[in-house]
Amino acid sequence: MRRVQVVEQEFTALTETAGWLDQSDRSRLCLLGADRARFLHGQVTNDINGLGEFTGCYAALVNAKGKMESDLFAYRLADEILLDFEPGLTAAVLERLERYVIAEDVEIADVAPHFGLLTMQGPQAEAVLTELDLPAPTEPLTVAQTEDEIYIVHQPRLGTVGFDLFIPIDAMNAWRDRLATTAPQCQMPAFEKARVLATIPRFGVDLTTDHLPPEGGLETRAISYAKGCYIGQEIIARIRTYGKVTKVLRGLTLNGAAAVGDPVLHGEKPVGTLSSVCHEPSAALAIIKRAACELGTVLSVDTKNGSVSAQVATLPFEKFQ
Repeated sequence: MRRVQVVEQEFTALTETAGWLDQSDRSRLCLLGADRARFLHGQVTNDINGLGEFTGCYAALVNAKGKMESDLFAYRLADEILLDFEPGLTAAVLERLERYVIAEDVEIADVAPHFGLLTMQGPQAEAVLTELDLPAPTEPLTVAQTEDEIYIVHQPRLGTVGFDLFIPIDAMNAWRDRLATTAPQCQMPAFEKARVLATIPRFGVDLTTDHLPPEGGLETRAISYAKGCYIGQEIIARIRTYGKVTKVLRGLTLNGAAAVGDPVLHGEKPVGTLSSVCHEPSAALAIIKRAACELGTVLSVDTKNGSVSAQVATLPFEKFQ
């Protein structure tokens, strides 16, 4: 019971005031060399060449069939491009990128051993940074750099206000202590509840290597249809031109407890599988077949304790009401 109370307190901080997490387990690569922007532009779904210095974008890395290999945030710094993406994918993304470096002047380095990542999330996150005498970039995915090599990104990871702090490893303990004096440290269960209730998909959880980016609702956030060629571009463009994907991410309200992996039914027909679940309120994310994805559609979830009614409630990146 106490753990449930702690999660609720942390969830309240992340969604109503401010809280911070240590997300140093996330993967971080840097691209160096004169051709770094042009090279990455040809690898991901969004426009890298169009980024100004100290700005960033959200993008997907897809294969030749348009299926996702990762999502990522790319930040164009003064002398490098920083990539931030899900934990455990460093080797796979590094191998994918290096496979296509042929004659370009590009070097790819793992910088996770050198920089940690602390994230401050919540409506009062900017005020917390001000209290800490840190700059707070005003536009999403823009970057500020301090004299002691801390990179601060306007990064609303939960759909409200938020900032990522990329901090040199030898300064991490001091900054953990400083943040703890201004806001509570939170853990992933509270973060995940806030993420689910904002209908924010997570690669490796809601989206996998079996999915196309449009199935996760990433069209407006991660895809540039005007940027020109990149690996997988032909498939992504064809989907937009000639038709729609056959299944899409939706947020579901649940009338009872359910678990990740429970099948979703429309009548008696399977139409999806729960990929993320939270409780109080009971809600979930799932990739749902298009025939059953309209808002308000009544579904059911087959749980270990019997059938639970569900309803399609939100589109990607929209909050549950």
